[in-house]
Amino acid sequence: MMLKIFMIVLLTAATGVGQVPPSQQAPAQLEGVGIDQKLNQQVPLDLTFRDETGRAVRLGDYFQEKPVVLVLAYYECPMLCTLVLNGLLRGMNPLRFTAGREFKVVTVSIDPGEGSELARLKKQEYLRLYERHEADQGWHFLTGAQESIDALAQSVGFRYKYDAETDLYLHASGIMILTPSGKLSRYLYGIDYSPRDLRLGLVEASAEEIASPVDQLLLYCFSYDPEMGKYTLVVMNIVRLAAVATLLLMATCIALNIRRDRRKGLATETLSTQCPDS
Repeated sequence: MMLKIFMIVLLTAATGVGQVPPSQQAPAQLEGVGIDQKLNQQVPLDLTFRDETGRAVRLGDYFQEKPVVLVLAYYECPMLCTLVLNGLLRGMNPLRFTAGREFKVVTVSIDPGEGSELARLKKQEYLRLYERHEADQGWHFLTGAQESIDALAQSVGFRYKYDAETDLYLHASGIMILTPSGKLSRYLYGIDYSPRDLRLGLVEASAEEIASPVDQLLLYCFSYDPEMGKYTLVVMNIVRLAAVATLLLMATCIALNIRRDRRKGLATETLSTQCPDS
């Protein structure tokens, strides 16, 4: 039976909406995979990597002056990493802030087998889509040894693992915003990062401020046999959540229309009272 790439959306909200019963939890492959918020923790700036040119660099080379958006991904990821990077790009494009001027972006591959050539091609692709010349010195794509990758991932709470059967890295989606001194200031989850959230996070981080913990909307990337159909309920919870949101929106519109009609009725009655028929 052939394995296919599949994404499961898991919503963990403080209200409990969309939670999955224990019998329908995500598969065993995802055990230990996730993103933990380690706000105000210092990342190890002495870790060494290689940039897209193959030059050896320290993580600290990208800090000290500006806040940093950190992305842990891998360049040959068949789905989720691209969605994360595309979501970041969509959030950055409308900003007046520019990578390389007001902030930096550091993308680090979690695959120690990937080299600088892949990083260079990925940087070239995203600089072309970003279209801001300062970004050449503001958006960096790094690769490194397993020890450095693990140390960085652990410091930011990014829990992932390698699945030998599919030759894929199992991971969740999200980005981190760090202060100029290298402390974790804010986490943004999912694959869609609004310009407003990015701007607020960068402003906070630039002032060395630490945000409050946020609820998590995680996407997981892993191998799954769709013919088994064991995890349909997880997806259905998201569908139900969207349906609830739609109903709430419709109810709001109906209430507004009723209120408007009542106001029109009152205005008509007042006009009739003031101007009786002759």
